[in-house]
Amino acid sequence: MEWRETWWHRVRRISATHNDVSIPVEQRWRFAAFYFSYYAALGAYTPYIGRWVDSAGFSGYVVGAMLALWYGSRVISPPLWAWAITRSARPGYVLVAGCVIALLAFAGFTVTHTVASLIVVMAIFGLFFNAVMPQFEAMTLTALGSNANDYGRIRLWGSIGFLLVAGSYGALLDRLGDASFIWLSLPLLAATVWAASLHRHDPAPESIPEAADAGHLWRRPGVRRFLIVALLMQMGFGPFYVFYTLNLQAHGHSGLAVGSLWAIGVLAEIALFWVAPQLIARFGAPRLLSLALAVTISRWLVTALFADSFALMALAQSSHALGFAMFHACNMRLMSEYFPGRRAASGQSLLYGFSSGIGGVLGAVLAALAWNNGGGTAAFALAALITLSAWIIYARRKQPAMAT
Repeated sequence: MEWRETWWHRVRRISATHNDVSIPVEQRWRFAAFYFSYYAALGAYTPYIGRWVDSAGFSGYVVGAMLALWYGSRVISPPLWAWAITRSARPGYVLVAGCVIALLAFAGFTVTHTVASLIVVMAIFGLFFNAVMPQFEAMTLTALGSNANDYGRIRLWGSIGFLLVAGSYGALLDRLGDASFIWLSLPLLAATVWAASLHRHDPAPESIPEAADAGHLWRRPGVRRFLIVALLMQMGFGPFYVFYTLNLQAHGHSGLAVGSLWAIGVLAEIALFWVAPQLIARFGAPRLLSLALAVTISRWLVTALFADSFALMALAQSSHALGFAMFHACNMRLMSEYFPGRRAASGQSLLYGFSSGIGGVLGAVLAALAWNNGGGTAAFALAALITLSAWIIYARRKQPAMAT
C-alpha cells in the first residue's frame, strides 16, 4: 500500500511540476479526463465492433460497409461541428450535446437485427461521436497555446483509457459472450458525457486575422502534401482497424491474446506520447513523421506474413509507438502552426475529415475487398503498399534551407 501511494504521489508531483505546460494542473486533469473516457469507449469499439457484427452472422462485406460508414461520418460531421463551434460563445455545451446524442444512438444497437437497422444506428452514432474529438483537439491546442509540443503528455491519458479497455475486453467477451459487447460499452460512453460536462464553461478560442483562413492555408503546397500523406496513412490503417482482430482469430489466437496484442500497441503508444515533446523539439516534426511512415510499412508487411506468430505480432504492435503516436503528435504540432487560434477547429475538422474521413472510408472499402479475396495477407500487404506511397510523397517535400 505504501509503495502504491508513493508511486501515485510521484506521478502527480511530476505532472504538477512540469513547467512547460501552459495550463494549470486542475485544467490539465480535466482535459486528461475527457481523453481518457473518449478513448476508453473507442478501446471497446475499434477492436471489437467487427467481432460483434461477425458473431451476429453478417459477412465481411457488412463489417467493411459499417466501418466505411463510420469513417464516412468523419467527412460530414466535423465541418458542420466546426461551423457551430466557431459561432458559439460556449463550445463546451456543444461538446456535451454531441456526447449525449452519441450515447443515445449507441444504445440503439441493442435493438438492431437487420443490416438496414445496423446502418441507421451506425450513421447516427458515427455522426456525433466523430464530431466531438476534432473540436476537443482544437480546445486542447488552444489551451496549450505556444506549448503545443506538450500535447502528447495530455493525450497519453486517452491511450491509457484505450489500453485498459482494449486489453481486457477480449477476455471479457470470451467469458460473457460477444452479445455482451454493447452492454459493456454503454457505461464507457456515459463516462464521456460526464467528462465533457467538465468543459461546458470553457471559453471559445480567440480570433486571429482573416488572412489566415482555411482556404488560404489549403492552397499552400506544404499543407496539401501534409493532408494527402495523412489520408494515405489512414488508408493504410484500414485493414488494421477493420480486420486485425478477425485476422488474429483466424490464425488461432484467443481473445486474451488478441487483447494483449492491442494492449502492447497502446503501451508503446503511451511511452512515446510521454517523450514526444523532447523528440519533436530535438528532431523536428517533419523528420519524425517520415520515420513513422517508414516503420509502419515494415509493420504491415510483418502482419501480412507472420500473423500466426504471437512474438512477431507483439514486435509489430510495439511499432505502434511510431506508426500512430509519433505520427499523431507530429500532426498536432504541424496543425498548431498551420491553423492557429480560432481557426484551430476548422483546421482539425479539415484534417479529421480528409484523413480519418475520406482516408478511413477508402481504407475500409479496400480492406473489405482485399479481405474477401485474399484474407489477411492480401489486406495487410495492401496496407504496406499504400503506406509506401505516403512515404514517397512525403519524402519528395521541399526541405527547408540550411542555415550557413
